[in-house]
Amino acid sequence: MSVQGIIFSNLHDKNIPELTRRRTMASVPYACRYRLIDFTLSNMVNSGITSVSVITHYNYQSLMDHIGAGKDWDLARRSGGIKILPPYMTAFSNNQNALYNSRLEALKSVNYSLSRFTSDYVVLSDCDVICNIDLNDMINDHVKTGADITMAVKRVLLTKESCKRNVVVDSTEDGRITDVNAYPTNVTGYRDINLNILVMNREYLQSVVLDAIAHGYTSFNRDVLSRNASRRNYRIYKYDGYFATISSMEDYYLHSMELLSSQENRDLVFNVKNRPIYTKVRNSAPTKYSASSNVRNSLVADGCVIDGTVENSILFRGVKIGKGTTVKNSILFQDTVTGENVFLNCVVTDKNVVIRDGRILSGHESLPFFIEKGKMI
Repeated sequence: MSVQGIIFSNLHDKNIPELTRRRTMASVPYACRYRLIDFTLSNMVNSGITSVSVITHYNYQSLMDHIGAGKDWDLARRSGGIKILPPYMTAFSNNQNALYNSRLEALKSVNYSLSRFTSDYVVLSDCDVICNIDLNDMINDHVKTGADITMAVKRVLLTKESCKRNVVVDSTEDGRITDVNAYPTNVTGYRDINLNILVMNREYLQSVVLDAIAHGYTSFNRDVLSRNASRRNYRIYKYDGYFATISSMEDYYLHSMELLSSQENRDLVFNVKNRPIYTKVRNSAPTKYSASSNVRNSLVADGCVIDGTVENSILFRGVKIGKGTTVKNSILFQDTVTGENVFLNCVVTDKNVVIRDGRILSGHESLPFFIEKGKMI
């Protein structure tokens, strides 16, 4: 049984424009030293998937720099490995060269590559969900039930606000999908939501894409799942582990802080037996803590220099904290530099930000203060 992986790198860029202005959703930094695509790639590699295609659109230079040849994920292979699929490879791309808005449009744009797949099954995954899932179990469940499509879902408590950001899935007791409701406005209570991870038969995926091209279909949820749920064998796979969906800047901040507030959450993501999360390895020097430093409940990457106080914060590689500076409840991306006697609270900085001496900056948990890449304050 052979399995091919497909990762959508750009689908959710509009959700956090602050962080995706110069990069794809897949290459957004997360949890001290990772990128969002690391979780999806690691899930596939840990499940024995050694042939992965990444569908891109634009701003994917940082993604290519991060992935390289795929060596850090054991995907630098002569046969299979990881492949970047550039945008608009076929005549079926949209004429406006606009960012595709759905995974079905993305699949149509790389139809030629899909037609060359020879695997038995295909795993499709977005980059906006952070979880550590056993895809082998999901694939085996898909084969056992003889399904055309198996969708990973999780039962959560929905409110009138949260339901607008999720795809709600209705199913029978034996797991057969009866309806797919994308981004409803009036669904509350405990419901199953789509985790944007699908297992499909390869031949069926190819037929779905060709049918979408022929009929001008654009939405996978509406034109494929909802339209065919009554006559095709679509099933759910219930996932019970930790997951986080990044649908806004507030979500990004809150889920990052969850890793600090709960050892259990960290263990469910990073300490699962035989399922490590891989990332690009950098041979940086260890972090230097001076005699005046004070660090509590924080994630600190290598290559940092800390002379001040860091509390309940996440520091990426190469961050420098000056003397007398206090950083609380903040996320500082790579090579951020603070001067002396700076105070930061609920602040998110992009890469290469410089904050000069004596600055006082504060946001709120519901609205963190964000500083663009390369800015000096």
